[in-house]
Amino acid sequence: MVYLFILFAVAYRFAMLAVSVRHEKALRTAGATEVGARNTLALTVAHIAFYLSAVVEGLVRAAPVDAISGFGFAIYLFGAVMLLVVVRLLGRLWTVKLLIARDHQLVTHPLFRLVRHPNYFLNILPELVGFALTLHAYCTLVAGLAIYLVPLTIRIRQEERAMREAVAGY
Repeated sequence: MVYLFILFAVAYRFAMLAVSVRHEKALRTAGATEVGARNTLALTVAHIAFYLSAVVEGLVRAAPVDAISGFGFAIYLFGAVMLLVVVRLLGRLWTVKLLIARDHQLVTHPLFRLVRHPNYFLNILPELVGFALTLHAYCTLVAGLAIYLVPLTIRIRQEERAMREAVAGY
């Protein structure tokens, strides 16, 4: 069961990465500019390291399927669904990179007014917490999340600055 979860989570991430790559190509062709490329690399490395660490820790612990893993899986699924919602709302603007389109329009959906940066707070953080809990990867949860929050905080600041400069009404 744990192996199926790991396989599903990795496959889901790769599928969403394919969407991101497709959007990125179209945005770059239309003249979009990237902000914070080095930090995007740091986020990517942190994300992969978090997953790998949680998988190793979960396998070493022989993570059982119990109430904790069920709770973690529910949190993970919430994050996965929220990623689909965010991608649907942002459309062609959603990528894992921070790209600002020449014709970047402010998305004013109520979700974006209710939660600043829903991709980070409703997708990525629940995804990571849920992934670690499902695998009983408590060390990864504590240490990995602390490490991940550094480039994530930088990303949020970079995005705020770029959006204020490029998008009217932000």
